[in-house]
Amino acid sequence: MTQPTIKVGIMYEPEIRFVLNGYHLLRETGEILNGLQTVTYSDGKILLNGVAVKTASVVLNPVDPKTASFDLLDVTIGIHFHWERKENQRFKGSLCVIVEDEKLTAINDIPLEDYLESVISSEMSATSSIELLKAHAVISRSWLLAQVIKGKELKQSAQKYNPVSETATEYIRWYDREDHQNFDVCADDHCQRYQGITRQTSPLVSEAINETFGLVLMHNGKVCDARFSKSCGGVAETFENVWEPEIHPYLQAIVDNAEKPAGFDLELTNETAAENWIRNAPAAFCNTHDKHVLSQVLNDYDQETTDFYRWKVSYSQAVISELVARKSGRDFGEIIDLIPVERGNSGRLKKLKIVGSKRTLTIGKELEIRKTLSESHLYSSAFVVDKLKIENGIPQEFVLTGAGWGHGVGLCQIGAAVMGEKGYAFEEILMHYFRGAELEKLYE
Repeated sequence: MTQPTIKVGIMYEPEIRFVLNGYHLLRETGEILNGLQTVTYSDGKILLNGVAVKTASVVLNPVDPKTASFDLLDVTIGIHFHWERKENQRFKGSLCVIVEDEKLTAINDIPLEDYLESVISSEMSATSSIELLKAHAVISRSWLLAQVIKGKELKQSAQKYNPVSETATEYIRWYDREDHQNFDVCADDHCQRYQGITRQTSPLVSEAINETFGLVLMHNGKVCDARFSKSCGGVAETFENVWEPEIHPYLQAIVDNAEKPAGFDLELTNETAAENWIRNAPAAFCNTHDKHVLSQVLNDYDQETTDFYRWKVSYSQAVISELVARKSGRDFGEIIDLIPVERGNSGRLKKLKIVGSKRTLTIGKELEIRKTLSESHLYSSAFVVDKLKIENGIPQEFVLTGAGWGHGVGLCQIGAAVMGEKGYAFEEILMHYFRGAELEKLYE
């Protein structure tokens, strides 16, 4: 196998403006372009700088790939997160602009290892420890290849990918592959953060990529779907509790510590055990406030978040009833109760029953719960609920106390950073989070 080139969806807008740094060849006409360009879509046609192109896409290839680059202007990062913002981003490789649902999508075609160098610097600080960077290079490479393979299998399969299950009393949805039919992965947190060469990289990042070049996690002859999140909250979640009901033996619940914390029942599918776990802060690799360690994993905008291992949010009745109605598209009336129905192995809620004065509905999986109960995303679905100021049977305030940041499956980035600081080698870090997986070189 040779190093593959991958397609990364960067932005989806009615208009895409970009600057070509160095000469680029317009594939459709053979024209050489440089400088500021604008692509729009009107009356069923793509227009480049106001002139209609005859093809269904605009493809620009660098004349000299080593020196040329392009800047995409006003790229939205942190989509639907609390720190969402726009920034200009610079990329190597080719640029392709296509039409999707009457808007334009910018896609970057780039060699996989070049992509990884950006991902490592985008997902965390380029000054992280070398063992953490190596571990992250391996899981990012593995996850990406697994997604490419999965995408091809889905296209070849006659079976429709359906992430939604809905009845009169229950709405269950997971979020994974359904948004990416025309490229391999997106550039935001829904996949892996990829911000081109905008983020400052370092010789250490290059070293981590080079020393693990082509190295992936494997299980039973297949590339591992190696997931990761910011903080597992002390126990990692299983794959099937977050996404499709497919069991990956290497993505199961593990305690994020060298030993099990004393005094806790770790059967966190049990409500009493989960509540005791979440309301306390047991020892774990990811239970840290060490700014040096956190700065390795959290970029500047991530450091706007300070409470992640254990956190708390509160909503007034007016706020939560309006929020749930708007985010779910259903009018529940006043919210009477939020009832845990089913938890995963990390204490994360798989199903939550929302009881309103007008309707009752059980929702899941974890991201659907997080999206419904927050303007952006709750840090996680591992939370317990306190109802306060009850008036005529209606709580006037809901307080959610939670654990962890993200879905919690696979590698815990903050936990892995702590392990790196403690002297664990990258192989040990990987085997801690991906039990039963093996390291294998796919290409040189």
